Amino acid sequence: MLLVAAGVGAIVGGVIGDRMNLALLSVLAGFIATISAVVVRNNLVNRLTGVGPDDFKIPMVLVVYGLIASVAGSLAGKELLDQAGGNFSTEWFGTVAGLGSAILMSLLMITYYMHPQPR
Repeated sequence: MLLVAAGVGAIVGGVIGDRMNLALLSVLAGFIATISAVVVRNNLVNRLTGVGPDDFKIPMVLVVYGLIASVAGSLAGKELLDQAGGNFSTEWFGTVAGLGSAILMSLLMITYYMHPQPR
């Protein structure tokens, strides 16, 4: 999931990076990377191997989690590269935005699927 999100974020950053400012680019790259990583995870992990919960019918809570993850993770990635200094290309902004969004989405999915311990 993380590799797919980083790759898709780099592709989105490279394709549309020159046309918009970096904050909007990061959010868009993170959103597209998060959605594609969830789809690839669902198709590869569940459909091919039969391991993991069946997420084919995605609940509305996970859609909201995806939006939160894409905005928060993308802007955190952009801020990370801004604080690092240097002249980074738009591919790097897309990569870090996709990676940050996927990490946050993974944590939110773990929280969603975690069941409380029986008493």
